[in-house]
Amino acid sequence: MTSQTTSPSRDAAASGDRHVAWMFELAVQKGREAELRALMAEMSEATERDEPGTLDYEWYLTDDGRRLQLFERYADADVAMTHLATFGDRYMRRFFAVLAPERMTVYGAPDDRVRAGLAQLVPQVMARAAGFSR
Repeated sequence: MTSQTTSPSRDAAASGDRHVAWMFELAVQKGREAELRALMAEMSEATERDEPGTLDYEWYLTDDGRRLQLFERYADADVAMTHLATFGDRYMRRFFAVLAPERMTVYGAPDDRVRAGLAQLVPQVMARAAGFSR
């Protein structure tokens, strides 16, 4: 009798197939930089503390502080939906008061709920064609 086991790399590959990620590109509203800094800190701390299925949550600013890229990656669509619900309830109004959306690209396996939740931002959705995620 032989036992069958799944290698850790297969488990990682399978979980990577469920990941949902996006890169959100935004312009910082003039005169709102201090508000943005406070909001980034608040949202980052809360997401790290309250959303264990959030794998990456990284804010990047240009040297002049005028443009922002926000990279987010979630274990799966359920976790992404939890984040979107929290965002809508707690942060959306302040977020869009200090940031103007320019472009969003969604990667991975967004289900219909995630697609609907992001639809107003008109994201480009990219399915993984090759590669891996650890």
